[in-house]
Amino acid sequence: MKRIGLIAGWGDLPLIWAKQAKKKGIEIYVFKLAEEKTASFTELAEQVYQVNIGQLDHLIELILSHHIEETVMLGKVRKEHLFANLELDRRMQKVLAALPLLNDDSILLGIVDELAAAGIEVLPQSIFLDRLLPERGLIVGEITPQLQEDMAYAFRLAREMGRLDIGQTVLVKDRAALAVEAIEGTDAAIKRAGKYGGRGLVMAKVSKVKQDLRFDIPTVGLKTLDSLLAVGAKGLIIEAERTFLLKRDKFIERADAGGLTVIAASFSLEEEGGILWGE
Repeated sequence: MKRIGLIAGWGDLPLIWAKQAKKKGIEIYVFKLAEEKTASFTELAEQVYQVNIGQLDHLIELILSHHIEETVMLGKVRKEHLFANLELDRRMQKVLAALPLLNDDSILLGIVDELAAAGIEVLPQSIFLDRLLPERGLIVGEITPQLQEDMAYAFRLAREMGRLDIGQTVLVKDRAALAVEAIEGTDAAIKRAGKYGGRGLVMAKVSKVKQDLRFDIPTVGLKTLDSLLAVGAKGLIIEAERTFLLKRDKFIERADAGGLTVIAASFSLEEEGGILWGE
């Protein structure tokens, strides 16, 4: 039977993946990050370990001790841990010291490369989760001309922020940027935008231009939705086939009740800055 290691951070995605992998007959070994609030995998995994984020050598030794050659990295890891006197082992110190920048992509790619050097392949996050990536089109609600203008502006702006590896999320109102997600995370950015912009916000979340599918695929779920509804947002646009949408049925029901329009769109390859909304 095939075995895969799951390096699990915060959020619902690691548990959703584990349930799907179990259905596929995969032996799952879970390595939970101690600094994040993670789910319980007791009934799904062969073994569950708790590891500290900064102890990369210990993590690799644990994975290799079970003859695991493939892993998947899922769940949120808050970057602020790096600025909170996190205890780093020599292996993690070496990885970080070799990086030109301490942005999300650089850190995660450095870890992925270190795992690969030890003979551990990191699989795409979408493995067993393709059904969570919405196709292009309207998911719920209706689009007015004004809403479409704000969505298009937010979508393009989010792409540029991703190109700079600042964040995957922006919030706008009346084609003016109110908040750009950085280290604080999506929910804090939403709250900040609501403070300055009031009701009627539009949020965009997109993948990076050269998104590495092994980590950091953008995700929206009920927590993000509740944050948007709490500030009276009117629109959410995500990138089709490149954004995880969790608990879709509940998400649609709650968004519809809250008057939030949600659409999955993509960027046109033929037209610079062009956006494709439908089929």
